[in-house]
Amino acid sequence: MKQKMLYSVAVLGATGAVGQEMIKVLAERKFPIGELRLLASGRSAGKAVRYEGREVVIQEACDAAFEGMDIVLGAAENDIAKRFAPAIQAAGAVFVDNSSAFRMDKDVPLVIPEINGEDALKNNGIIANPNCSTIITLMGIAPIAKISPIKTLVASTYQAVSG
Repeated sequence: MKQKMLYSVAVLGATGAVGQEMIKVLAERKFPIGELRLLASGRSAGKAVRYEGREVVIQEACDAAFEGMDIVLGAAENDIAKRFAPAIQAAGAVFVDNSSAFRMDKDVPLVIPEINGEDALKNNGIIANPNCSTIITLMGIAPIAKISPIKTLVASTYQAVSG
């Protein structure tokens, strides 16, 4: 993706907790957005969300909804991510997926920006990110591994069923 002054950004799964947080972070970081397209299920279509002092109407996610987008932030379940990935790629957007749908795909870079951000540039239209506890762990482990290679790491996480 070439550098632009303003980006057209869609959030897939905009009404969920993760999607809402993505929208909040885009505003906090003052990400250069020309158009923000909020996508969700038909149940949420027509509702409005405040962003940067204005109302943005939620649209129903469908294949055509990705046309004209530069970046699609995925905050949806695996089945939704897999369902819309081909349409996102066909539209020429880069899909940054937060689900686990593409984490083990050898053709999709698994990126933590502070550790291997350059890998994001080697994408075929999809970039995956690791599980949240993996990201946090690796943020501490990566600097240590640069000094002294780590041969084995055993980690256990205990997360709420509701998560």
